[in-house]
Amino acid sequence: MSSDPSGPVDVRRRLLEGAARILDEEGPSALSVRRLANEAGTSTMAVYTHFGAMGGVVDAVATEGFQRLIDHVATVVVSDDPGADLLAMAAAYRQNALENQHLYAVMFGAVSVRGLGGHGPDLGVAHAAFRQLADAIERAMQAGVLRAGDPSAVAAQFWSALHGYTMLELAGMDQVVDDPEHEVLWRMLSNLLSALTP
Repeated sequence: MSSDPSGPVDVRRRLLEGAARILDEEGPSALSVRRLANEAGTSTMAVYTHFGAMGGVVDAVATEGFQRLIDHVATVVVSDDPGADLLAMAAAYRQNALENQHLYAVMFGAVSVRGLGGHGPDLGVAHAAFRQLADAIERAMQAGVLRAGDPSAVAAQFWSALHGYTMLELAGMDQVVDDPEHEVLWRMLSNLLSALTP
């Protein structure tokens, strides 16, 4: 695009960030092709070129959110302590949510985008995010840190607890104790893991 000195990847990223911010802060009714193009400092044609229509935009926002989650969790270095690794993955998960709050709101449906014609995130990417956790749970089971069972079921329990706290934190509703991160999040996850110990 000759009028935009940045490359197409940067334009696409600005469009995604702009769409996520508008959706989270102002709701789906505020999102239009023209508004998004202005937000990203590009042309309306760029929206159609990268996403086809508004449905493609919101699907891409949700997919990008899951991809960033995968990338954050992938930074956790596997150690010889699978239990500690699970808590490190939880910390990476929470950090991703805090750094990408607008994306997080869209990817998990806290902002409804059904009226914009989207179908949701790429399921392969969304499932890959869950698979990271399930694989870590399975590793902990094989190491005898957690008792044998269905890794997917246990991963879903762990994710549900982590996600629930994260949503409360993002909404500012976690301030029921002086130090919610340690008194609620880490204690809750530690209690869950302890209950699953052989």
